[in-house]
Amino acid sequence: MQKQETQTITDLIYDFLRENNLEQGYYEQQILSCWDAVLGPTIARYTGKKEIKNGVLFVHIKSAPLRQELFQCRYQLVEKLNTSVGATNVIRDIRLL
Repeated sequence: MQKQETQTITDLIYDFLRENNLEQGYYEQQILSCWDAVLGPTIARYTGKKEIKNGVLFVHIKSAPLRQELFQCRYQLVEKLNTSVGATNVIRDIRLL
């Protein structure tokens, strides 16, 4: 009998997601979940509905000045959010509504 190579449960889950083309959706949900942690509690308080469509994150911001401030650094936010979930191309832009 031959010894089988062992894998961690995390590796098995990622393999399953990749094989079934579910990886993108998984990472999108991770980005939506980590928005508050990445941007902090102050910004989270002014954040409404969030959704991702075709690689674009749409976020409702309840404060016009905050919306303008976030708009100016949206590409840094894209990079920061992608990095926080361990991927590079989950989202490519952010639209602040």
